[in-house]
Amino acid sequence: MNHSATRIRRSAGEGLYDPRFEHDSCGVGFVAQIKNRQSHAIVEQGLEILLRLTHRGAVGADPREGDGAGILLQLSDNFFRPAAEEAGIRLPDHGEYGVAMCFLPRDDDHRRQCEAILEQTVREEGQRLLGWRDVPVDPDAADLPQSVLDCRPVIRQCFVAMGEGCGDQERFERKLFVIRKVTQHRVADRAFDDPARFYIASFSSRTIVYKGMFLSHQLSAFYP
Repeated sequence: MNHSATRIRRSAGEGLYDPRFEHDSCGVGFVAQIKNRQSHAIVEQGLEILLRLTHRGAVGADPREGDGAGILLQLSDNFFRPAAEEAGIRLPDHGEYGVAMCFLPRDDDHRRQCEAILEQTVREEGQRLLGWRDVPVDPDAADLPQSVLDCRPVIRQCFVAMGEGCGDQERFERKLFVIRKVTQHRVADRAFDDPARFYIASFSSRTIVYKGMFLSHQLSAFYP
């Protein structure tokens, strides 16, 4: 193939690609182990990429205040199985449970209502609620400014097992997507007046997202 000709065609636009939108990317990095060997080194490399993308993020009036950073990870059964046990949760086989990464209101009553709505939706969709885990966070280590602390949500993970008759992991993934969307719409209808409102950052049996409204270097410090 004539690579120079390929570059010319691509710069002019081809298929769904349009060079006018080339500047829209806000900064994304990707790390993979091609032999499918899980390792914390991959996570460390992902965090290093995030640090290299610091210049793509916006900074507030306080230089410690950012417009958001996060990392998407493969769901590690080796990590979550003992973590769930510490929370009194017994997990089924890997691939047969999902984890919802939930940002919840700080108001106790609003938070309980949001959790109840999620739990009800899980049951309605024929899946099995396993329990909740408080996500360890360290705002002091992350050196978050007061403006961020004032609107910081309560961060908890909800564990859900595949229901009987669900079939396979593909169908389970679709169920978790439906539960996530229905729950968020139902909570939005309540219109809670809380600065830290409800949001499900991810809900999957395969991946999980750790994120927040902070700078790149604050992510790993905030989630020890």
